[in-house]
Amino acid sequence: MNQPSPQPEPRIGTGSIDLCRAVLFDFDGTLADTAPDLVAAANKMRTDRGLDMLPYEQLRPLASAGARGLIGGAFGVGPDHRDYASMRDEFLANYEADICVETTLFSGIGELLDGLDERGIRWGIVTNKIGRLTMPLVEQLGLAERARCVVSGDTTPHAKPHPAPLLHAANELALQPEVIAYIGDDLRDVQAGFAAGMVTVAAAYGYCGLDLPPTMWHAQHVVDSPGQLQRLLSQLNG
Repeated sequence: MNQPSPQPEPRIGTGSIDLCRAVLFDFDGTLADTAPDLVAAANKMRTDRGLDMLPYEQLRPLASAGARGLIGGAFGVGPDHRDYASMRDEFLANYEADICVETTLFSGIGELLDGLDERGIRWGIVTNKIGRLTMPLVEQLGLAERARCVVSGDTTPHAKPHPAPLLHAANELALQPEVIAYIGDDLRDVQAGFAAGMVTVAAAYGYCGLDLPPTMWHAQHVVDSPGQLQRLLSQLNG
């Protein structure tokens, strides 16, 4: 796995969050704890091959990287491998069949979203999850009618860390990027947020990968829990 380029000293807690008028969230590992069902899809591939399941704790950090991360973690197979495409299709079929068995919103996220709604602060979702998986899950979690926009990994020609999905969401909200906060649990989220010109928040309570810790992503804010995120977002004026 390629190591990210060295980052400057992280600026934690110095972004203009008080100037933001809307919030965009990554989905997996930020709003929703989808790892149980994602890990189950990868472990089903292993048991179908007569292999032992891997511990949940071993695969959880890879959940935000989706099929690429979990196939890599479960089999050591990357996108350049000749079998990757077929394995990805198998993983996605497993996941789609049982997409919301154990998935829930992270504890405290429901209250956080309720608070944003009560204050009239618009919020949306920007994820690299493909649309055919995103929308059924967003609907089952009761968010479809509340989110002002939902941008999936195939909504625009480019996925994160490219800024295109975030800029698309900003256009949907009819706001300039600089007055939007983007929150995510993967380095790519922070990179996309910076590239789009948004205020960036690293959700350190999420999956976060196995490379650099969130404090080294150069996000403008780092939060360790949904409660801490709620306190940060209390500064928004809407």
